[in-house]
Amino acid sequence: DHPSLEPLLADTYGIIVYQEQVMQIAQVLAGYTLGGADMLRRAMGKKKPEEMAKQRAVFLDGATGNGIDADLAGNIFDLVEKFAGYGFNKSHSAAYALLSYQTAWLKCHHKEAFMSAVLSADMDNTDKVVILIDDCAVNAIDVVPPDINTSQIRFSVDEQRRILYGLGAIKGVGESALNSILQERDKAGCFSSLDDLCRRIDSGKVNKRVMESLIKAGALDCFGVNRASLMARLPEALKAAEQIQRDRQAGQNDLFGMAQPEDEVVQDESPAMGNLVPEWPESVRLGFEKDALGLYLTGHPIVEYLPELKKFVHGRINELCGKVESSSPGNGSGEQRRYRNDLPVLLAGLNIALRTKNTRRGKMAFVTLDDGSARVEAVIGPELLEQKVHMLQKDRVVIVDGDLGPDDFNGGYRVRVKDLYDIDAARARFARALRISLQPGTPGIHNIDQLIGLLTDYREGSTPVVIDYRNDEASARIRAGQNWKINPQLSLLESLDQLAGADCVELVY
Repeated sequence: DHPSLEPLLADTYGIIVYQEQVMQIAQVLAGYTLGGADMLRRAMGKKKPEEMAKQRAVFLDGATGNGIDADLAGNIFDLVEKFAGYGFNKSHSAAYALLSYQTAWLKCHHKEAFMSAVLSADMDNTDKVVILIDDCAVNAIDVVPPDINTSQIRFSVDEQRRILYGLGAIKGVGESALNSILQERDKAGCFSSLDDLCRRIDSGKVNKRVMESLIKAGALDCFGVNRASLMARLPEALKAAEQIQRDRQAGQNDLFGMAQPEDEVVQDESPAMGNLVPEWPESVRLGFEKDALGLYLTGHPIVEYLPELKKFVHGRINELCGKVESSSPGNGSGEQRRYRNDLPVLLAGLNIALRTKNTRRGKMAFVTLDDGSARVEAVIGPELLEQKVHMLQKDRVVIVDGDLGPDDFNGGYRVRVKDLYDIDAARARFARALRISLQPGTPGIHNIDQLIGLLTDYREGSTPVVIDYRNDEASARIRAGQNWKINPQLSLLESLDQLAGADCVELVY
């Protein structure tokens, strides 16, 4: 942009890379002293709008005093300020470059071991674990649920090059309990059943709450029994195990009058346990899994909606966060500078957490949205919250329209919400038509009166109805009149699916 920059940026091909270059630019172009240039560096590091406004004025005055055009000086300051959003001194940058090369090499050539180590390092940070597991999926790395017979406390890699979920990442299961379980497994081999596990553990360290967490997390799925049955059997299994341990402690003799040595391996002689009760509904099973792991691992409630959501949202949360530029304030007021690079988005996620905060403007809401790829915090102002608080039910899909940008407070991303919808409201807002495909012999449709009767209860909406009719001789598209626009609620779609078949009913976006 200016000949004076060439010797300062020649080593980095004209790109500002190091903090030392920022200080040199301030000295050469704007006449800063060394001390003044260091003050500029500090102000950029703190990212305080009022400080940067003062430095901008000093820089422009100095540059124009050196005969540099004011607009050009402003553009150069913008470039410098953008760099300051994530810039380091030369020695720090060199260390980062070396570390980046090493980690990139490990991820390329030993990806399973590398990702296992990264997951272990962040196993207490659920938000990071969600992102890392999605990264594993993108890179064709299988992450399997925790297994009481194969998993370690930390994440590990098995012989099939799968990542085994770490038992230490299960909530409500302490390290003391896990050490006790793993010591018994190492000494006497794998556990063969729930009863065998209960009989061999130290009940003083592994209590009922720990066992429930293991079941909810899927760590006992290896016994071949559904989780609901394991939970139903647990009280009796623990009770029987306690009786056996009491008998041992009392030193009771066996039928032959011989006391059983305390360290003898106890064989599992319990009968094979089948499913005592039906498995929990998918939503309940996944809900318990999330309680235990902090995330959905073997499925996600949003999965059933993804084929429909991708027709109108802008992308998955991780994809959209990847498109957000790093903060680059630039000109304007503090508020304008802060949000200049925010990305307009329409995204969807499951409402997994909600907190509210009273402000001078009124009550605001902060909603954590999770779509299985990543999480993002949605910030909802008082007016919108009052209008649509009924759409913010826990564990329900929420679609938000807003501006996505970096969250300097927690290091993640947040959306400043302009509008929001639940799934029914989103269908009404974004669907262009409800299309019903019929032909002679369509199951459940015996005459048009049946269809009319079903649609009648959902009229006065904004979504047009289109009927595609086909027989052996011809086909026709029938567009219902304006007074037959409907509200495409879930109950209507389910009724139409039952009447005509799921393949015959489609919302067109």
